[in-house]
Amino acid sequence: MTESAESHPVTIDVRSGNPTAEELAALIAVVSEAYAREAADAVADDSQRRSAWSLTQRGLRQPLQREFGWR
Repeated sequence: MTESAESHPVTIDVRSGNPTAEELAALIAVVSEAYAREAADAVADDSQRRSAWSLTQRGLRQPLQREFGWR
């Protein structure tokens, strides 16, 4: 577990039935594993992509020629 998970205890409210300690432990194990797998898969792509705006303006004009100055 991470530090944040260890510092915040988990509270489970049983609404109906009478689960045993083993059943609750199995539930927590399954839910924790599913959460850990989902968190590991939820990684953002770090590659830099060119925006659609920069792709469409590519051929609009030529670079400025600064040697001529202002007229």
